[in-house]
Amino acid sequence: MTGSIEGLERFDSLGKGRGLRVTKPFKVGQLLFSCPAYSYVLSVKERGCICDFCFNRKESLARCGKCKKAFYCNVKCQKGDWAMHKLECSAMNAFGENWSPSETSRLVARILAKKKIQKERCESEKMLLIGEMQSHVEDEDNEKKEGTEADISGLYRFFKHLEVPDHKDLLTLFSQVACNGFTIEDDELSHLGTAVYPDVALINHSCLPSVIVTYNGTSAEVRAVQDMKPGDELLISYIDLLYPTDDRNNRLREYYYFTCECPECTNKSKDKAKLKVRKQSDPIEPQVISNMVRYARKTIREFRALKQVKTPSELLEMCEQSLEEMGSVFDDSNVYMLHMMYQAMGVCIYMQDADGALRYGEKILKKYSTLYPPYSLNVSSMYLKMGRIYMQIERNSVGISALKKAMAIMEVAHGKDHHYIKELRKEIAQK
Repeated sequence: MTGSIEGLERFDSLGKGRGLRVTKPFKVGQLLFSCPAYSYVLSVKERGCICDFCFNRKESLARCGKCKKAFYCNVKCQKGDWAMHKLECSAMNAFGENWSPSETSRLVARILAKKKIQKERCESEKMLLIGEMQSHVEDEDNEKKEGTEADISGLYRFFKHLEVPDHKDLLTLFSQVACNGFTIEDDELSHLGTAVYPDVALINHSCLPSVIVTYNGTSAEVRAVQDMKPGDELLISYIDLLYPTDDRNNRLREYYYFTCECPECTNKSKDKAKLKVRKQSDPIEPQVISNMVRYARKTIREFRALKQVKTPSELLEMCEQSLEEMGSVFDDSNVYMLHMMYQAMGVCIYMQDADGALRYGEKILKKYSTLYPPYSLNVSSMYLKMGRIYMQIERNSVGISALKKAMAIMEVAHGKDHHYIKELRKEIAQK
């Protein structure tokens, strides 16, 4: 027996399997539904800044007296979290510095613990039960299988008192989490944690999304980014939409095991702008362009792999070298150029080099709003970052202008009453 969410129905979407569609009209910015997390976990790197239970960011959180590693707003949050925190509390003490389960293993441990105590359908399973989420165990390549086995051994090692199902069921659950887990992000798209929302997992992908998922504490909220009429399907983007069609589909196949056939993937209407080459008196040979695309993809992969091991100045040098190399063929608005500029901007922010960050950010922003769909969080988060940097260096009028542009997008994506919007209004008013 499935539950229901007002204004929505589950249906079989042609070529996509299960999906959700609306049974009444929704306007841009309107909330379709809110879904509490079935299970969630705060990222280790955010500990001490954000409450482990409600994900509220605040100064002077209270520390767990036993492990000294979890932090809470107050006693109420600490009590609320105990059923999940007790899975880790004594183990963190016992292992000390060696306590290192992956975020996925931590989330799976919480799902298993919740399944044991939650016998009824819960608030996040009105349309889809947790066990009915799609899994792709049979599609995983050896590298993914090895990663899952490492996560499973982490589960056994760090969660000794947990009742664990047999290996086959564990593989299924890890695959379900890999394909259906959501990254909870803040207003600047920083990773805060990971969660599962079974009802939200019913929403299919499109590179032309009709709805957007944002987070309010640990709940997911789904709002319309297009006007919707009865029968329209809810479609979100599973991936970053900046890249050209082939790159997007490679990523979808790698992580979600399907190829998108949305109108944007069929007609590739934005690919030319995304892969723009420099204007030169003699046209650039196609072979030169495809070689440079290969170089760009390789550089992006290498940068991702080296991010944790290189120093910030080495990373910045890597960005600058690749931009120089690609810039001989690609226009500044080419998405591979924008990708490396974005990485360079991140390094500059980390190094507290406001001028460097702004130099890259201004180039990026010029193109972001035309290459992303309307109401994109990638665009609003860039305006936020830029606005806040401008404010730090006392360039208030241009800072306020950027923050207002961020707010216009966020009012649609997050809703006008979201605490991010309230904080942003305060930020603007203070100047």
